Amino acid sequence: MGKRLLIPLARLGDRRYAHTVVNPPQSAISDQLLKKIADGSIHLGVVGMGYVGLPLALTFVERAKVRVTGFDVDQKKIDALERGETYIMHMGADRVLQARQSGLFDATADFDRLSEPDALMIAVPTPLTIQREPDMKYVIGTGEAVQKRLRAGQLIVLESTTYPGTTDELLKDLLEQSGLACGRDFLLAFSPEREDPGNRSFNTATIPKVVGGVTPEATEVAAALYARALDRVVQVSSARVAEATKLTENIFRGVNIALVNELKVVYERMGIAVWDVLDAASTKPFGFMRFNPGPGLGGHCIPLDPFYLTWKAREYGISTRFIELAGEVNVAMPRYVVDRLQDALNQREKPLKNSKVLVLGIAYKKDIDDPRESPAFELISLLLERGARVDYHDPHIPLAPAMRSWPDLPQMRSVPLNTDTLAHFDAVLIATDHSSVDYELVAQSSALIVDSRGVYRKPLPNVVKA
Repeated sequence: MGKRLLIPLARLGDRRYAHTVVNPPQSAISDQLLKKIADGSIHLGVVGMGYVGLPLALTFVERAKVRVTGFDVDQKKIDALERGETYIMHMGADRVLQARQSGLFDATADFDRLSEPDALMIAVPTPLTIQREPDMKYVIGTGEAVQKRLRAGQLIVLESTTYPGTTDELLKDLLEQSGLACGRDFLLAFSPEREDPGNRSFNTATIPKVVGGVTPEATEVAAALYARALDRVVQVSSARVAEATKLTENIFRGVNIALVNELKVVYERMGIAVWDVLDAASTKPFGFMRFNPGPGLGGHCIPLDPFYLTWKAREYGISTRFIELAGEVNVAMPRYVVDRLQDALNQREKPLKNSKVLVLGIAYKKDIDDPRESPAFELISLLLERGARVDYHDPHIPLAPAMRSWPDLPQMRSVPLNTDTLAHFDAVLIATDHSSVDYELVAQSSALIVDSRGVYRKPLPNVVKA
């Protein structure tokens, strides 16, 4: 049986490989990988040690007892992981340390090592451009890095949320620039991440995993690999179906959140508390699924994913009017909240300009330290734009990180939350309703509270709903 050989060329900058033309039979790759998966000798690489990649890597170490190498361009993350330290609050402080002590987990910023693992899972960001079109630079950059080190016999799985066709068009074409052929020399699949940070009912291991390959063999092998560590794997007919599945899940949430956000505005004008309406509607045991309004969408998926589909749909001459309308409603929410704050200050004979505003919570949802695409940053940007003086308090994020979507925001640190601090501000804007915050103290010590999360259900003279 012939074997494809990898011959390293000169190590000037990137390591590159020349490939022989001797090819193994088509089934040899899947047979070899399935054998390694079955006996636990497979070496897994995870590219991107963020909120998706790190829990995935640790889950394979803990449950599958296989060797895992984590890759990331951020040397600070790599250094922390090598010390056995975590930088994701909700994940558990000792998981990284235990994985390191097991001898099965290591982390590196050396992408020349991408040729070492038998399987690579790619979990890198897929943001939007300022024109709200897919920004694929992280997927492309990772694909190019993998392509330079790709060897015959590897399985590549993309986990980054993206438009249908990314895996079997964009990524496949990139990888085949190595001279290796998809399906013959390497396998390629897509499996959408379904992480929900802070969810105490479901985690990486227990959330069903959708898997779709570019070829049936890729589906089979990728599904077998995930099944070693995860409770349930759902095989679908193609990578495109898997890509569309993730978009559909998040578009469903985005559309329904837009609905309750619009109802919030309508009911507020009518003098009806939307939270009371939702509480009552939730008592119906069928035909109603609750979604809560807020100051805007946050997280890496729901604010972005609908625009990935609307962009791709235009290639087929289709206008996704319903999805785009929902996006417009959700995008407008931060401005609505700031308008409510400005009106409330005006009623107290104070202009927003030069008023001191405390934004309470900058994580995108409660009880986590994940700020990705948090509407709090858009609220801060709008307040600064209107001349307000802004600080924030978040018990989980002591230092506000630099954000891709808001590059011009000043560096900010969380201020303490106490009676003296609250007395300093003209208004408190609740952007994220962390459970650890003393909201009774906030109510007693604040001149004005703008509540965008429904924290205060009973009317209070200093609370305005937004």
